Amino acid sequence: MPSRAPELARREVLAGAAASGLAALAPPFRPALAAGTARLRLLETTDVHVHLLPYDYYRDREEPTVGLARIATLVARARAEVPNCLLLDNGDFLQGNPMGDWMAYERGLSEGDVHPVMAAMNAMGFDAATLGNHEFNYGLSFLEKALAGARFPVVLANLARGRLAGTARRDTTFLPPWVILERELVDGAGQRQPIRIGVLGLTPPQIMVWDKAHLEGNVRARDIVETARARVPELREAGADLVVLLAHSGIAAVAPEGAENASLHLAGIEGVDVILTGHQHRLFPGETYEGITGADAVAGTIGGKPALMPGFWGSHLGVVDLVLARDGGTWRVVESRVENRPIYERVDRRVRPLVEPDPAIAEGAEAAHRGTLAYIRRPVGTSRAPITSYWALLADDPSVQIVSNAQIWYVRRMLEGGPYAGLPVLSAAAPFKAGGRGGPDYHTDVPAGPLAIGNVADIYLYPNTVRAVLVDGALVKEWLERSAGIFNRIDPAGGEQALLDPRFPSFNFDVIDGVTYAIDVTRPARYDALGGLVDPTAERIVDLRFEGRPIDPRQRFVVATNNYRAAGGGSFPGLDGSNIVLEAPDTNRDAIVRYIQELGTIDPQADGNWRLAPTTGRARLLIELGPGARAHLAAAPLPLEEAGTTPEGFVRFAFRLG
Repeated sequence: MPSRAPELARREVLAGAAASGLAALAPPFRPALAAGTARLRLLETTDVHVHLLPYDYYRDREEPTVGLARIATLVARARAEVPNCLLLDNGDFLQGNPMGDWMAYERGLSEGDVHPVMAAMNAMGFDAATLGNHEFNYGLSFLEKALAGARFPVVLANLARGRLAGTARRDTTFLPPWVILERELVDGAGQRQPIRIGVLGLTPPQIMVWDKAHLEGNVRARDIVETARARVPELREAGADLVVLLAHSGIAAVAPEGAENASLHLAGIEGVDVILTGHQHRLFPGETYEGITGADAVAGTIGGKPALMPGFWGSHLGVVDLVLARDGGTWRVVESRVENRPIYERVDRRVRPLVEPDPAIAEGAEAAHRGTLAYIRRPVGTSRAPITSYWALLADDPSVQIVSNAQIWYVRRMLEGGPYAGLPVLSAAAPFKAGGRGGPDYHTDVPAGPLAIGNVADIYLYPNTVRAVLVDGALVKEWLERSAGIFNRIDPAGGEQALLDPRFPSFNFDVIDGVTYAIDVTRPARYDALGGLVDPTAERIVDLRFEGRPIDPRQRFVVATNNYRAAGGGSFPGLDGSNIVLEAPDTNRDAIVRYIQELGTIDPQADGNWRLAPTTGRARLLIELGPGARAHLAAAPLPLEEAGTTPEGFVRFAFRLG
C-alpha cells in the first residue's frame, strides 16, 4: 500500500457553523530554501469516473490510458520527491463506467460495505476530496452510503440541505463546507513548522437540473462564486494559513451568476491561494485555454494564482509546487509551479504506458472488476450489423439510430391510453462517444453479432432516465438549430477548414428522429457552443419535414429524450422542465436493453433522416476521428481521404460537400 510521507503529521479540523501537457518537458523544481521557508506539494486527481484499473469495460479489453492504479504509482513517486505533500480529489469519482453502474444497480451497498472507489482512495491516502456533478446520478441514499466508507474528509460548500438560507454562511450544508488540515512542514533549516491548510469544495449548481429527480425537495445548490466569497473569509477567520479551492468547475471567460464553469472567476476572491479545477476533462495548463483573459495557459495560473486541471479518467496526476514563507505568524505563497504528469504517451500512433499499476490498488479492485465483467458480458440480443459512432457528426448514424428506435418504442408504450397517445412521437438522441475531448479511442464500435449489457453501456454512456416533452414544430426547429452549433461556419470558397467547433461537446448534438432535415454549414450558427443565442436571424436547418411535408410550426409532438435534456441540460431553447409529459421510472439504457430483448435481433441501420447540405466551391473540410474509423471506411457517408494524424493519435480525414 502506498504510504503517506512521514514528515506530515495528520490531523483534520472540520469546521463551519452550518456543517452538520507540459509535464514531460518540465525541469525539476528545486527551489533554494532558507529558515522560515518551506516547500509544499499539492497533488490533484479529478474526473476519475470509476476508472480504477487500466481497463475499458465498453470494449472489454485492457486500456493503458486510464486508471487510478497507475496514478497511485505517480503519487508514490511524487511523495518520494517532496516530503511535504497533500493528495486531493476534485470529484466525479463515483459514476462513469460500468463498474459504477454495477455497484449502484446490481451489487449495492449494505451497512459496513466500502465502495471500491473509496477503498482505492483510502489505500492511496487521500487527504480530502469534494463532489462532482456525477456523484448525484445514483441518488442521495447511495451517495451517502458510499461516502460513509471514506477515511478522509469530503467537503462541499454550495449544496444545502432543504432550503437555502439568507446567506451562504448560514446554509446547513449537505456535507461540511470545508476542512482545515493541520500539518507540519519541514523548512529549509530542517525545522518543523505548523501550517493550517483550508480546503473548500464547490460543484456546479446545475446538478439541480441534471439530477432533479434525486435532488428536488431534498437539497438546494448555490452559485459557486457567491459561495466562495462567503466561505473563504470564514476559513481565514478559523485560522487557515493557506486556502485551496477544490472547484469541480471548468475555466471559461464568461461566468454569469449560476455558471457551470466559474473557476476563472474564483481567482479574484481575496484569501484564495490555489484553485484546483476539473469537470471539463481537459488539461490546464494547456493550449485549449490559450486566449482566455486572466488565464495563463503556459504558466498555469488564473488571476495570477496557481491553478490546475489534470485531465480525466486517471490520465494525469496534477502537481502544484508551492514555496511558502513564514510571515508574521502565518504563511504566504512566494513561488509556485504547476504541471500535469501523464500515465502514458503516444509514440508512432501507439500508446506506451509510462508507469505500471500499483499492485495494492489493482488487487484491491479485483473483486469489483470480476463482478463488473460478469455484468457487462450478460447477453441481451443480437445485431445484424455493426454499431459504430465514427460518422455520427457527418450523417445519420447507427449508434444514435438504435437509441432513437428504442426511445420511440418505449415512450409510445408508456403513453398508451393517456391524453398524448394520439400525438406523433419523435426522439432526440446524441452521439455520446464521438472522439473529441474523450480522445481518439472514444467511439462506439460494436461488431455485428451477440449484444451484451456492456455493448449497450457503450452505446448509451450515462445512467439517464427516460423523459418525454410536449413541443410544437417551431420548437423542433429551434432544438435542431441549437444542435447545429457544433459545426464551424464554412466558407465555400475557402481552402482547408475544420468542420467541428472543439468547444461543443458531442453529447449536445441532438439528432431528432421522426423528421427529416439538412444542415447548411455555410450559414452562420444561431446558437453558440454554450447555447447562447448569438444570431436570431440565422437558420442552418433547411428542408425540415414531417411525413414528407414541410413541418407545421403549430403541430404538436411528443419528443422522447432523457432527464438531463428535458430539465434544461445543455441550455436548449424551450426545455426547462415545464413541458415534461412523461417521467419514466427506467433509464434510457434499460429501455434499449428491453427493446433489444423484445426484438431478439436488431438491424440498426441509420435511416438517413438528416444530412449536411451540399455546397458549391472548393472548400475542403477536415474532421478528426479515431484510428478505428479506418476499418469502417466502406460505410462512410461521404468519400473521405486520409490527411495525416495528430499528436494525440487522431486520424485527420478530408472531404468535400459537393
